[in-house]
Amino acid sequence: MKLSAQEEYGLRCLLRLAREPQGGSLTIAEISAAEGISVPYVAKLMRILRRGGFVKSVRGQAGGYTLARPASQIVAGEALALLGGRLFEPEFCKEHAGMEKVCTNTIDCSIRSLWRAVQLVVDQVLARTTLQDLVSNEQDMSQWVGNLVHISSAAPVPISPPPGP
Repeated sequence: MKLSAQEEYGLRCLLRLAREPQGGSLTIAEISAAEGISVPYVAKLMRILRRGGFVKSVRGQAGGYTLARPASQIVAGEALALLGGRLFEPEFCKEHAGMEKVCTNTIDCSIRSLWRAVQLVVDQVLARTTLQDLVSNEQDMSQWVGNLVHISSAAPVPISPPPGP
């Protein structure tokens, strides 16, 4: 399970706009330069975000993009859903049945229960996270997320890399 580039970069574009002073706008070129994302890709992302109601565009010499509503009212989960979707969708099992028409574990699947639990936790965190929350620095955000999911940011759960060849 991975976040797509579209989700990551789209959220970064929104966050860049959230950091602008009230009502400030940025052009596609300015967002591109600030985030290190190509101009055509930023243009694509801004089109998606505008159609989704997250940003609005202003034409003219002082034009550019601004947030369509305050950063405190833009939920990260909603933006990510627009940009790409969820980590685990119920249809996943139907689409990945292996060589069979129906997955051999359709009736009793402990892995599906794991993915549902992971998705539930992800949904809970993303539903409580706004762009305003994300304007903070990494240390403050780590503490905020740690408090949210009741884990200590000082003692992360170690994840071992897969064994080498």
